Amino acid sequence: MSQLRLDPLTGRWVVIAAERLERPSAFQTRRLPVEDDPDRPCPFCPGSEDLDPSSLETGGPDGTWQVRIVANRYPAFSGSDPMVVTHLGPVFTQAPASGVHEVFVITPEHDATWADLSDDQAGLVMMALRDRMAQHSSIPGLRYSQAVVNRGREAGASIEHPHGQLLSMPFIPGETANEMAGFARFRGNCLLCAVTEAEEDVRHRLVYADERVVIVSPFWSGSPYEMLIIPRTHHPHLYESAEEDLSATGRAVRIALQALRARLGDVAYNLLFHSAPYRLSGEHHWHIHLLPQVTTRGGFELGSGVLINVVPPELAADELRAEVAAPA
Repeated sequence: MSQLRLDPLTGRWVVIAAERLERPSAFQTRRLPVEDDPDRPCPFCPGSEDLDPSSLETGGPDGTWQVRIVANRYPAFSGSDPMVVTHLGPVFTQAPASGVHEVFVITPEHDATWADLSDDQAGLVMMALRDRMAQHSSIPGLRYSQAVVNRGREAGASIEHPHGQLLSMPFIPGETANEMAGFARFRGNCLLCAVTEAEEDVRHRLVYADERVVIVSPFWSGSPYEMLIIPRTHHPHLYESAEEDLSATGRAVRIALQALRARLGDVAYNLLFHSAPYRLSGEHHWHIHLLPQVTTRGGFELGSGVLINVVPPELAADELRAEVAAPA
């Protein structure tokens, strides 16, 4: 029988409907090519640095770069105009989309993914994010940074080379506002600290845990094999977190992606880094959502906003945990 489960971060209900897993072709592996012209030189590979001479780079021991930050050529947010709202009529309101939109290239290796990074490389990526978020937080008028990694065309990627995007904007987006309301609704302990404690206690949805980070398949998972990566240290801001916590979280992302690949193969996915707004008033605990794109949302989900998950998170956690524990 299907169940309704409440997502306490957003206040939304999701449907857990394991019976629908019996449908043919329940999951989709990556089928769409990422790039329209695979023969076009990759702008993120070593040797293409001259395409963006203003890029910021983290050097390696042999003088080559290990992580690069470049300006997005087609930014969603740009410029420094203040966010002045203009009313063009009773229902027409607009404002400048000011801000910063950057790309972080997570490795020089074109055919790698975050799942292939070493501990040191995963840590370097997290440090680069920390440094850029800290820089953006000091820019007058900006209020929030959203970092994402899109893997595969189904997840929104347009270039194969492993990379992510950092978008900093002059407003707090709706998903973040919903999560902030979720933290505010939860009385007593921090919501995600409570999730960590409860999941370690029952162990039904625990995928991985060490002294600094936990990975769970959330009780309220809205999509198959969804994971939530939570650093144990309570802190609202990724960019103010300790280096040890950032490195451990980068390693945990790799562990989660390796387990996902071992279980489902080469599937598209999104990594969503949720940190608090720069000047936070209220509770928050930064975290990362891993959302595999293995199903397509139908009309009911699009029309109602109610997600239907055909893989109970307890089953997903069992399968992913087995992959984490499996010998290499």
